[in-house]
Amino acid sequence: MEEEIWSCSWCHAVTHVGGEWFEISRPPYLPLGMRWEKAVADSLASGVSHAFGIFDKTLCGIQEAGMAPSDYGWLPEREDTCGACREAASLIDSRWPRSMRSEDARVSVARRL
Repeated sequence: MEEEIWSCSWCHAVTHVGGEWFEISRPPYLPLGMRWEKAVADSLASGVSHAFGIFDKTLCGIQEAGMAPSDYGWLPEREDTCGACREAASLIDSRWPRSMRSEDARVSVARRL
C-alpha cells in the first residue's frame, strides 16, 4: 500500500493519492489558524514561531536538518509569530478561490464514484 501527497506550491492545496483503496482525496480549505503546525528544530531561533509549510520548509523559506511539524498548531495572531510566515500565510490564503472554501468543495473523488 502506497500513498503519495501532492502539494500545490502556489496555493498549498493538498491531494492524497493511493492508500488501501487507491483513493484520491482532497482535504478542504482551512482558515489560517488551523492550516499549519508550528515548526520545530534545534537550530530555529527561540522566541519566534514559524509555520511548518510544505516541502519541509517554513512558510518563510527556512529549511533546517531535522525540522518537523510540532503537535501544536501555528497561530498567526500571536506576538511571537514570524512576520514573513504570517505574510506568506495571508498570501496563500488569498489564492484559495472563495467557491472552493466550503466543506464539500474538496472531498474524496472515490466517494463520488
